[in-house]
Amino acid sequence: MLIKGKVHKLGDDINTDDIISAKYLVSTDAQELGSHCLESIKPNFSKEVSSGDVIVAGKNFGCGSSREHAPLAIKGCGISAVIARSFAGIFFRNSINIGLPFLELQDIDKISEGDQLEIDLSGGIITNLSKGETYKVAAFPEFLQGIVKCGGLMNWISSRKGAD
Repeated sequence: MLIKGKVHKLGDDINTDDIISAKYLVSTDAQELGSHCLESIKPNFSKEVSSGDVIVAGKNFGCGSSREHAPLAIKGCGISAVIARSFAGIFFRNSINIGLPFLELQDIDKISEGDQLEIDLSGGIITNLSKGETYKVAAFPEFLQGIVKCGGLMNWISSRKGAD
């Protein structure tokens, strides 16, 4: 599974309140949440994102509350994957539930705002097309790629009914 997109670079400790402010939690509509994604720290973020773009962040991405709204807002604004030095544990589960792939990469300092990346989830290879560099990460498991391809866990479960 390949993903291509422009980088939107963020720092360390981006929490779920940074990703989507609590005042928007009355909605579960991905597009609505996406229109407010990261607005407290990057007010024009959702307007700068093109479908398929990628977030690259520091350590402890997605820390804070366990709300599923955070990865839903990220996906709803058009982000196709998140790469970070590390993720908060709850963010893993919620990202999988809604079909948002994530990858850990320690060497994020080599990636700059606006770089064009190609991510091979199956091979665990991130290619920085802007700089001609390649970074190796753990491959995104095939099982989880299936969930992402279906658009999230519930869609994956529905697709599996009767398959066994």
